[in-house]
Amino acid sequence: MENSFEYQDIPTEELPKADTGDAVKALPMEDLPKLAERIRRTLISSLSKTGGHLGPNLGVVELSIALHRVFNTPKDKFVFDVSHQGYVHKMLTGRWDQIDTIRTYQGLNGFLLRTESDHDCYGAGHAGTAVSAALGMAAARDLKGGDDHVVAVAGDAAFTCGPTFEALNNITESTKKFILILNDNEWSIDRNVGAVAKYFHALQTSSTFDHIRDRAAGFVEKVAGKGVRGIASKVEEGAKNLLFPNVLFEKFGLHYYGPIDGHDVDLLVKTLDFLKDQDEPVILHIITEKGRGYEPAKANPMKFHGLGSYKTETGETPPSDLPTFSQIYGEKLGEFATEDEKITAITAAMPNGTGLTGFRSQVPERYFDVGIAEEHAALFACGHAVQGLKPFLTIYSTFFQRAYDMAIHDIALQELPVRLCMDRAGLSGDDGPTHHGLFDIGYMRHIPNWVFMQAKDEEEFTDMLWTMAQYDDGPSAIRYPRGAGTGAKPKAQPEILEIGKAEVVETGTDVALIGLGNMFEMAEATKAMLEERGYSVALINPRWIKPLDEKCFIEYAQTCSVLCTFEDHSLANGFGSSIIELLHDAGISTPVERIGWPDTFVEHGKPDILRANHGLTAEAAVKKVLQHLPERAVVAA
Repeated sequence: MENSFEYQDIPTEELPKADTGDAVKALPMEDLPKLAERIRRTLISSLSKTGGHLGPNLGVVELSIALHRVFNTPKDKFVFDVSHQGYVHKMLTGRWDQIDTIRTYQGLNGFLLRTESDHDCYGAGHAGTAVSAALGMAAARDLKGGDDHVVAVAGDAAFTCGPTFEALNNITESTKKFILILNDNEWSIDRNVGAVAKYFHALQTSSTFDHIRDRAAGFVEKVAGKGVRGIASKVEEGAKNLLFPNVLFEKFGLHYYGPIDGHDVDLLVKTLDFLKDQDEPVILHIITEKGRGYEPAKANPMKFHGLGSYKTETGETPPSDLPTFSQIYGEKLGEFATEDEKITAITAAMPNGTGLTGFRSQVPERYFDVGIAEEHAALFACGHAVQGLKPFLTIYSTFFQRAYDMAIHDIALQELPVRLCMDRAGLSGDDGPTHHGLFDIGYMRHIPNWVFMQAKDEEEFTDMLWTMAQYDDGPSAIRYPRGAGTGAKPKAQPEILEIGKAEVVETGTDVALIGLGNMFEMAEATKAMLEERGYSVALINPRWIKPLDEKCFIEYAQTCSVLCTFEDHSLANGFGSSIIELLHDAGISTPVERIGWPDTFVEHGKPDILRANHGLTAEAAVKKVLQHLPERAVVAA
């Protein structure tokens, strides 16, 4: 573990602790670095057990302390982009002693939630929302005649996101008092890409940057009050004149200050004290280090952006027994691409999370990371398809919600053969409601021209990817869960599946169980329990969400007393709903019971706990099915 602080030999319990804004304000200024050290030790220790976003939070310790030193929440508002870097804020607002429960069932959420604390003024788990939301708050404050401060904290990755620029364009038209802090560390989850990222990197690596930062720190330490205005203007002038003739943000009407050292808590406090008195929109550009204070996190910022449990001494994580769907996806798509030069892969700043690092290592020239810009990614894929390529658009289910219009207007309407691969479809466990992929069937299945599928295991998953690679008649989509599957190994040569044809695994005459994707195992368990009671049970792997195998489902609806569907998706407008619609339109009254997620935002926690809480179990399925079975079957059992 890195020991870059002066306090490494002091026992943790002897370092100062401050779990409220008032407590932070009560500490002597010279104790703030010691508070930062204790926060880092607490985070490293606690998250080693629960997992979480360690790297981002280690990078904002001093910033969070400075914010609570200068401002007063909940009156003043802090809006954190994504809010995965809000752990320190939680610790400083009465939740220090709960930090070891973060991302655990009924513990603290891994993101900010308005329902968790009055100090969390805005909840978010997706990038690019902070500046717009904060600007709306500032404009509303002005209308009400308030005097509270609104501070937006956005990482440099957020500036690759369209909504951030839309908000920047609107700031000077909406308010005269607004603080935007650009937390610049060159990373989102992977290293940032694109022209904006290169601009920020140039600021950091310029030969004059260290000089500017040192001068800023020196001047601010020597002066106070009105004198702070002098250093603010010097920092501003230095960044503008010594580095670039035109500062990007000045064009949007924001007064730009920085860049300054985001780990110098004294400098941060004095600069924020100055900025809060400005009657104009300002942006403070700070340079921070992701993973600061913990060598494993510094050495591997991608891994420590968000991870499970680890050993504090080394940062090692427990080995995985099975490859994840994401890993299989990246490796297999790379293999396909080595034989088919038309295949390309596109991601929106998620190469590691989606497994595309495997693809990138095999065919880097056909790998495209467009930054946190899902709408652009979808349109970019359309451009590939128009030119005769085979784009695989790889985005988390919950993030593709942003590109819904493109799914209809640009992809489906033009029947472009874009291959949409939706990772993290279904429950995303510890990440909670902002990351659960429980709505994609609902927002995709009614769009014309799409082919939509989900595999029951890794072998079938590979077959589906191969089928998508060969399908050129229009858009296709596949959804797949976070983590590993059953362990089924793909065949040496994948096969092309017949589109719209379900797999009848076993026939039966009393009950037909239809298990979609990773819920097929639950259908199997339900089958075993029903067969113990003497029922004849059909087991169907539907494969296709769209088009449905209408002939198959109608046949079993006419044969069996009840159908039961299983899906890792919201029941509202989900896969089971499509079966009900099919039978209704065919004039068939066979009851359909459905196992899936209720009409609510599901909390965070381990999947087994959440499934049990919300009735996604084989036992619940059996109970529902038994209501429709004839009494003779129960007697026979």
